[in-house]
Amino acid sequence: MQNVLVIGGTRFFGRDLVELLLDKGINVTLLTRGKTEDSFGDRVQRLIADRTDMQALQQAVGSRTFDIVYDNICYNAQEAIDACAVFSGKVGRYIVTSSLSVYDFGEQVLHEEQVDTYHHPFDPQAKPDYAEGKRQVEAVFFQQANFPAAAVRFPIVLGPNDYTKRLHFHVGRVQRGEVIGIPNPAARMNFIHEQEAAEFLYWLGLSSELTGPVNARSDGEMTLLEMMTLIEQETGVKAIVRSKTEESEQSPFGVPSSWIMDTSKAYKAGFRFRQLSEWFPLLVSQIAAEERGEQT
Repeated sequence: MQNVLVIGGTRFFGRDLVELLLDKGINVTLLTRGKTEDSFGDRVQRLIADRTDMQALQQAVGSRTFDIVYDNICYNAQEAIDACAVFSGKVGRYIVTSSLSVYDFGEQVLHEEQVDTYHHPFDPQAKPDYAEGKRQVEAVFFQQANFPAAAVRFPIVLGPNDYTKRLHFHVGRVQRGEVIGIPNPAARMNFIHEQEAAEFLYWLGLSSELTGPVNARSDGEMTLLEMMTLIEQETGVKAIVRSKTEESEQSPFGVPSSWIMDTSKAYKAGFRFRQLSEWFPLLVSQIAAEERGEQT
């Protein structure tokens, strides 16, 4: 039986990943701070540590070894450096969650090689923004790890368990007749469903030998205008969209230009993504029903 550690497995697609691993008969260990309750009961083992504290992380892991480590909450170079040291000689394969944010905005379709983190500089003393932090995380694993590592560049992940409620923001404001700020409604976006994100992580770790950066998103793209039109259709309410609004009214998807990825690397290795059109309308409908319930 394979032995898998999940760092960041108590909510959103991390929780979906753990459920999928358990359904497949995998022996799962969670590394958690112990502050978020989970529903896994005695089906998982638990290590308690704050992953930002290297000494605590090292003590929690001890001499344990894992076939795969999934790391969903690594945000800067120092955390990656610590992980490389702690798991040296103790893991067969390391999968870290990265982000579409490593790429700049633009109309071109984004390929993995356009952000070369095999040669990207990193500084453990720096306090970079989210995007640069993820670039440096990748850089550390690809340049320092003595084990195979892959970094999944996800776009915005959506689903019923999205604790950021970014899609809820749009649906709720439309239903309440509130303004939404979108600077460029023609910007094209990619998304991935939380369950598909979990399926991709599972596949990448257990059914592929890919290393390095790997783009992952549902097939298809959507302009923000198309998204708002879909929300209007599902809610029966006309959206009020402005290019400039107060900060609190700004869309969390309000990108200045398109932001879309190519997934040929994963496709050629055998993964088949879902169609965005298959799940996005259903999710909007589900959220709209939830929002109506909250308003009554």
